[in-house]
Amino acid sequence: MTSLISIRLDENLLRSTKNKARLLHLSQTEYIRRAIEQMNKKTEQLARRRRLKHASLRVRKESLKINTEFDDVEYDPKI
Repeated sequence: MTSLISIRLDENLLRSTKNKARLLHLSQTEYIRRAIEQMNKKTEQLARRRRLKHASLRVRKESLKINTEFDDVEYDPKI
């Protein structure tokens, strides 16, 4: 299902969009649709990277804690 949207563009941006679409033999609508799809993909990749970084930092913090506990046990003179 498709929906219709209306956007306002600066004349320079509109002119540039029309020219680029023409160079690629695309309609203006298809050019804008692809640009939105590309931006959505980039935004999702950025969000995924942020989630992975956050998870990695949590795991790293927990790993450091466990390593410290192992060090404490390994060098405990009572053992």
